[in-house]
Amino acid sequence: MTIVNSNHEQTHPVTTEPPVLAGNSVLERTFKIAQRGSTVKREIRGGIVTFFTMAYIVVLNPLILGGFSPDAAPVDVAGNFLPAAAVGAATGLTAGLLTIVFGLVANLPFGLAAGLGINSFLAVSVIGDVTWPEAMGLVLLNGIVIVIFALTGARTAIFRAIPKDLKAAITVGIGLFITFIGFVDSGFVTRTPAGPPVQLGTDGSISAFPTIVFVIGVVLMGGLVARKVQGGLLIGIIATTILAVVAEKVLRIGAASEANPGGWHLNVPELSGQVLSIPDFSIIGQFDMFGAFSRIGPLAATMLVFTLVFTNFFDAMGTMTGLAKSANVSRKDGTFPRIKSAFVVEGMGAVFGGMTSTSSNTVYVDSAAGIGEGARTGLASVVTGMLFLGAMFLTPLTSVVPIEVAASALVVVGTMMAGQIRAINFKRFSVGMPAFLTLVTMPLTYSIANGIGVGFISWVLINSLAGRGSKIHPLMWVVSAGFLVYFARGPISLMLGA
Repeated sequence: MTIVNSNHEQTHPVTTEPPVLAGNSVLERTFKIAQRGSTVKREIRGGIVTFFTMAYIVVLNPLILGGFSPDAAPVDVAGNFLPAAAVGAATGLTAGLLTIVFGLVANLPFGLAAGLGINSFLAVSVIGDVTWPEAMGLVLLNGIVIVIFALTGARTAIFRAIPKDLKAAITVGIGLFITFIGFVDSGFVTRTPAGPPVQLGTDGSISAFPTIVFVIGVVLMGGLVARKVQGGLLIGIIATTILAVVAEKVLRIGAASEANPGGWHLNVPELSGQVLSIPDFSIIGQFDMFGAFSRIGPLAATMLVFTLVFTNFFDAMGTMTGLAKSANVSRKDGTFPRIKSAFVVEGMGAVFGGMTSTSSNTVYVDSAAGIGEGARTGLASVVTGMLFLGAMFLTPLTSVVPIEVAASALVVVGTMMAGQIRAINFKRFSVGMPAFLTLVTMPLTYSIANGIGVGFISWVLINSLAGRGSKIHPLMWVVSAGFLVYFARGPISLMLGA
């Protein structure tokens, strides 16, 4: 049986697991748990799973943005760097607070944290020309623009203008994207020195034990999900983490490096004597909103903000589209409950990311793991957020779960999301080709925004050539034109002297 609430929200089919709370409890009134066919236990379990699949960001963000010395960190134009310990603490604080607020305001099971695309963009392409505080000021401005789009309804209008087949393609593309992330993070797929861009394992074979742990995790979690075991993903994460800890203790595998290519790819799964750490909040508030405009000029700074806005705007929109479909809270037109509130809070993620020097915070596609575990409401996000706040003090403990284990969960969830391909009408080529280009561009360019952009542009052009131009929503033309500028921003900056 499927429940439809007063807002015409189609919810997750009711299962045999009995609701834990009475229908009039505080949690039920706040999160509508039973109304969405879920239970408190399932929400808590889903929130825990989402945290464990996202927890790597508390370790990874400091590695991307910071370091322990100028020799081991991205240094800005003034020779300054962000201390890794401070970045880690601020990352946990920002992710925790934003995810809790998102759960309470938007009532959706999505976790928020520092986005991996934008933090790398800042560390590699931006701070060579500006200081870290100036770079974070640009992130803050980007967030303000996105919040304005959300408050005025422009973001929702664009969302509604996307054809349903393209929305389904975005979901499938995200499924392929997170699967590819899992393959890469685990070492199941690696770069080749020459020849094809990627290969299986090392020299075409799986020989590294961390990658074997990943494979075991995929099989174990997949089998548990196939058997419809409640908590299958969480059980799989715990079991494969224990296996990883034991393997490291016995085999002394160590971290991956040039000398040790078969090591763990991010954090080594070992239990150290230290469990607690004191958070360092020294970089919070260290931003300069307009400093970049005077340092590199208004045009160059504006182009950087434009790039950040487009990446943030459409990455998050695509991610939320896919997650909402996976959680079965999407309506027939692809929208979902409290969509405007969700867009506003997500935009505030960039604002607070700039203010805390953690880079733009956004909805994480890894939240699909918690949704796959059964999460359907914001209660799961509150649980995830509380765990992120705890991670500020428990960094040594949270780093025990290796990224290879999280990668296993992503592959299983990617499989679930790929099922939306049945909603795409491939019989009509003017629909099938843009949808296909959308779903393959995401993993192959490692970007959700790129996949959406290619999908928008190809949809407009192919349907126009097919004589269906009058049926294309005007906003599709406007956004496609914006994507053309986005894709050509490098040459445009050079021509304008930015």
